Amino acid sequence: MIATIENFKVDLSKPIDISIPITNTDENPIAWYIEKPVIEPVKFGEWVGKVSSGMSSTNFNNIFFNPHGHGTHTECLGHITRELYSINQALKQFFFMAELVSVSLEKRGEDLVITKEAVEKALNGKTPEAIIIRTVPNEDSKKSRKYSHSNPPYLEEAAARFIRECGIQHLLIDLPSVDKEKDEGRLLAHKAFWNVTDVNQLNGDARLNATITEMIFVPDTITDASYLLNLQIASFENDASPSKPVLYAIV
Repeated sequence: MIATIENFKVDLSKPIDISIPITNTDENPIAWYIEKPVIEPVKFGEWVGKVSSGMSSTNFNNIFFNPHGHGTHTECLGHITRELYSINQALKQFFFMAELVSVSLEKRGEDLVITKEAVEKALNGKTPEAIIIRTVPNEDSKKSRKYSHSNPPYLEEAAARFIRECGIQHLLIDLPSVDKEKDEGRLLAHKAFWNVTDVNQLNGDARLNATITEMIFVPDTITDASYLLNLQIASFENDASPSKPVLYAIV
């Protein structure tokens, strides 16, 4: 199916899913010092909610997971504020013009960072509604990596501020966080992107409707270009939700 949107066309029959699914296997990526997700049937005494058990006509599972640590997730500024803000209230539109850029990491002491200069060069003057950052080198192990205590790469504060100043509302990245793993709670990139100066009382120009999506994976077969992004979330009244960003090539 070909759809025409604002004078360009996209082929809706060829979605490009850049999410990492949540599983209860050792292949599931993990961040923030937690264990892998748990997906298991409900049990009432001897009864097991699993068709193969012979006791149930349906599969009836409980799922225990953390959106920030177990896969692709989208978060709003409620992730860092004293007051509660929900991703389900922050994200009310779901289709955006997005730019996919591949960005090489720069060594800073013992850290690997995404610099403002690298992001600015990759965007080359474009100001899309959403930016999708694929870090280089891009390895399949991102889909199952155990990030805890590994000091993963991160986005420097100036790069996050530049993205905000470009008017970009939605930031998607293939890392467990835009910030350094152990930064003593400073969260400089989160704050710069959402324009939050005080987590206890929001300034009037804080970006309530801007989102950050972390732990995506974009295969090398997908070229850097402009795409139509469908950013799908589950309806959780929480600072973050597991999400399913899907790209559509412009034809």
